[in-house]
Amino acid sequence: MTDADRRRVELGLAEADARIRAVLHAASSYHWRFSVTNVPEWSAVETWPVELRRSAALAMHLESATSSTPTALNDVVRSLADGDLPWTREDLVWCLEVCARGESYDNGAHLELPAVVAARLAPAELADLVPALDALVSELVGDHFVAAEPRRRAVLMIGAGLDRATGRSVPSWLLHDGDGFGPLARAELGVVLAAPGVPELLAHCASLEKPTAPAKWQRRVDDLLATAPDGTAAVQSILEAFAAYGLPLHDDTDRLLRGLVWALSRQPDERATDLLARVTATAAAAAPRQSPGFPHAQKTAVAAIQLLAGRDGEAPVRTLARLAVTVRNKAVQSRVQTALASLGALRGWSLNEVMELAVDDHGLTPDGRLCTAVGPYEAAVEVIGEKARLTFSRDAVPLKGVPAAVKQAYGGELRQLRDLVKSVGATLSGERQRVEGLLSEERTWSYSDWSARYLEHPITATYGRRLVWETSSDGHRWTAGLPRRDSDGWTIADREGRAAPGDQVRLWHPVRATTDEVLAWREHVLATGLTQPFKQAFREVYLLTPAEERTHTYSNRFAAHILRYRQANALVRARGWQAGYLGTWDGGYESEATKPFGGGMWRASFHHQLVANTDERRYDVEFCSTDQVRFAQRDGATWQPTPVVDVPPLVFSEAMRDVDLFVGVTSIASDPQWADRGDDRFHAYWHSTAIAELTPSAQVRKDALARLLPRTNIADRVRLSERHLHVRGTIRSYRIHLGSGNIMMEPDDAYLCIVAARDRTGRLHLPFDDDPMLSTILSKAFMLAADDTITDTTVLGQLAR
Repeated sequence: MTDADRRRVELGLAEADARIRAVLHAASSYHWRFSVTNVPEWSAVETWPVELRRSAALAMHLESATSSTPTALNDVVRSLADGDLPWTREDLVWCLEVCARGESYDNGAHLELPAVVAARLAPAELADLVPALDALVSELVGDHFVAAEPRRRAVLMIGAGLDRATGRSVPSWLLHDGDGFGPLARAELGVVLAAPGVPELLAHCASLEKPTAPAKWQRRVDDLLATAPDGTAAVQSILEAFAAYGLPLHDDTDRLLRGLVWALSRQPDERATDLLARVTATAAAAAPRQSPGFPHAQKTAVAAIQLLAGRDGEAPVRTLARLAVTVRNKAVQSRVQTALASLGALRGWSLNEVMELAVDDHGLTPDGRLCTAVGPYEAAVEVIGEKARLTFSRDAVPLKGVPAAVKQAYGGELRQLRDLVKSVGATLSGERQRVEGLLSEERTWSYSDWSARYLEHPITATYGRRLVWETSSDGHRWTAGLPRRDSDGWTIADREGRAAPGDQVRLWHPVRATTDEVLAWREHVLATGLTQPFKQAFREVYLLTPAEERTHTYSNRFAAHILRYRQANALVRARGWQAGYLGTWDGGYESEATKPFGGGMWRASFHHQLVANTDERRYDVEFCSTDQVRFAQRDGATWQPTPVVDVPPLVFSEAMRDVDLFVGVTSIASDPQWADRGDDRFHAYWHSTAIAELTPSAQVRKDALARLLPRTNIADRVRLSERHLHVRGTIRSYRIHLGSGNIMMEPDDAYLCIVAARDRTGRLHLPFDDDPMLSTILSKAFMLAADDTITDTTVLGQLAR
């Protein structure tokens, strides 16, 4: 700008500034929730001459961009600039210069006037400003500090001016470079995006404000699809590109795709359903570690989940069921559960049946294999244990690793096979969690459904065939046994190998069994060398105590423990509980972790609080303290608090087992290095818990050790007492607490700190692998029984004290 141009723009600015400030001062007596432009005093402003309003808008723009105490002048600037005002190119440049030398505030008021002026100017006046305005739009779309609405409004209006100045057919504010997907779509789909009628269709799709499209919006999208010859192809092409892209989207692009999935839903064919399912899975997938818990495109995911539930075919069932066990975002998870219930109601299934029928078999045969030819080689994707593996062979001779020829000549096929292995692994992980969740349900199956869903399915069978089941003919007398394949199909065989009669099947749980039966199954599991996918025969049982009957509405059984918060929070989420993060902010000093049980009909709540740091300069949460466990029963869409005495035994036992796991694994009492930290605040707690009475999980661990240790080569050097494993070494004797794993040396009860580096139990068969403390205690026992061979100087120094 020349000095003369600047003087022309600023002519009358001081007078207009004084006039508008007087109005604002008069309006300041109103509550802050009232927009200034809606109070009676503002009506006089609307009658001002256009030049006065123009100068007042410029004055308020200067105030919003340069004031040291910015106020939300968004409505004020927009109202002053509204109407047919004589805006010029110099006005726009002046506004941009003010923004450049001022500050950017999160209310975005400094963007209002440049956006209005850019949208009103003729193309010729904007021609030489195109590079600067393009750069401004690129900067704005990546600005995460300005509120979404003013930022989006500025991008849209400045983009509209750019499009008129450049003649671009695809609006600049659509598929912009705020993420990697926008430029990718423009580069690959440029011809499709610019086809007649498609830009108008995309603009309409981006205008959808809510997950559910109003009827008027849907009628308009139908009209646009009918008048745009390539409209349907454009919708499908953009969504196909996103399904392949698989990375987080900018909020503006997310809004566009939300409208596009509604446009796609107008097509009833199977191909559209399959595409909608893939878009749903991609949109709901968790973003990278930088944004844990946030899906790639939350707006798109919420809308797509709703639409997918109403489609026919297997793809909706399979996709939604997989999301139900993989999604951790609360908003998306609640939508998935609602969609599954809706889908089940439409097809006459319960929610549990939906989850069972939706398990993807990935094309594997019932024995968990998929073989395919890759050039002269045969590739096999197979389920081994609980992992998916890719192996190669040639002429029936197994090969080690992937042949170099396959890597060089069949890269595409190899990539597809590796993707399949990854997908099978994800399904296996989800199924393990779902099948274990059945232990809290009173669920029965017909024999045919049970064998088809849990023994013949290539994914679920890896768990179902290693579990104890019960069968009955009348629903009252049940016989437990393990699955066995006979010549005429699957049967349930008891511990003596006899086939158990019955046409109903349910999953065995020790809470329903006698003590003798539980002990017999534990011995049988060990004797047969069976490794169960999770604790079942050795599962802890938590029964209601008199103290809990007295408290009535809650349990304090695991209250007043000190946990390492980061580890505890990670474990809580890994076990399928949802919880808000603790932190030194309003509402962050306490949290409630919740998880559904009993097929979604019950909910447990585990309360915990932040423990303040002794160093007030530290804001990270290092510890938390535990509190009550409460229960609620589903009542339609709400939860009704329920006394603990009314909670089904399976639900109560499974919920308390999880909480015991959180405490047992993450309590500071299980930290072998705690005694050397010198934190006096928790020393009494650490000492009392480290030698405390055994919890149910520790009691099960004791029983497992009683059965395992006689099978080891240190059997003559160990013995079990009420709370400890006693180990006789060559140098000293030791006591290992069966709950915390802490070691005391005899005869003076000196503490011995040993940090286990890894599992050292060798080839000893363990009946389950979800109790890391069992492996830790065994590894310590083996090490201490041969204490004369220890070479670690840290340990030797403690032994010699």
